[in-house]
Amino acid sequence: MSLPPWLRVDAGDAPLIVSIPHAGTDIPPHLQGRFVSRDLAVRDADWWVRELYGFAAEIGATVVSTGLSRSVIDVNRDPSGASLYPGIATTGLCPTETFDGEPLYRRGHAPDAAEIALRRKIYFDPYHQALAGQIARLRTEHGAVALYDAHSIRSHVARLFEGELPQFNIGANDGRSCAPAMVAAVEAVCAASNRSRVTDGRFKGGFITRRYGAPDAGVHALQMELACRGYMTEPAAAFADWPAPFDPAVAAPLATTLREALLACLDFVRTLR
Repeated sequence: MSLPPWLRVDAGDAPLIVSIPHAGTDIPPHLQGRFVSRDLAVRDADWWVRELYGFAAEIGATVVSTGLSRSVIDVNRDPSGASLYPGIATTGLCPTETFDGEPLYRRGHAPDAAEIALRRKIYFDPYHQALAGQIARLRTEHGAVALYDAHSIRSHVARLFEGELPQFNIGANDGRSCAPAMVAAVEAVCAASNRSRVTDGRFKGGFITRRYGAPDAGVHALQMELACRGYMTEPAAAFADWPAPFDPAVAAPLATTLREALLACLDFVRTLR
């Protein structure tokens, strides 16, 4: 089956899937004029995450990613509209404001319920069909699979969390989305880097982790939310120069740790054969 141009699936043979739902910056032409600005519409992208995990294919991982901006559709949100974090500020399936609370759309141009439903059909559903298809393929071949949902965010977003975010934010839906042993293996890798970490803190895992994580059925899902400072220069205040260009040399130390984290996930699921 052919994929839409914004959806990319690089299929590997190892029992490991890396999902990258928020690194895209593409906005369909018919929507571009409705946003306040393009810069605002792509500000909250998980910048350079696909480049950061560029090694994934080398270890046999399957990578599923979208080129679309999360401002168009957020494929890591519950399509029912239910909040992932009740009582805490967050964004929806078709966000209408940035992480900082700034309006994304020009007055009168935000999507209504009918348009949100259409975007779900056109953009959200194909991503999840692709992801579910790869999970099914690898479970058939290996019995168990690790699903690693890759994210990043600025270290300071006052509307979403207090203070500075730890470097590694491991989300396992309070232990429900993957086996404790896989979480412990990733925690050990992060601890060895001597960078800050937390498990099931502010980010416990989004819709992807919660929807597909089913340890008893052989699917072990984990979200990794990175603070951007580990691999790029973050804005001190204004966003005039945001984002900083991707520099492989700057990102290399963190990428080394992330490679070890993915290998830890892979080693764990291989013990389940």
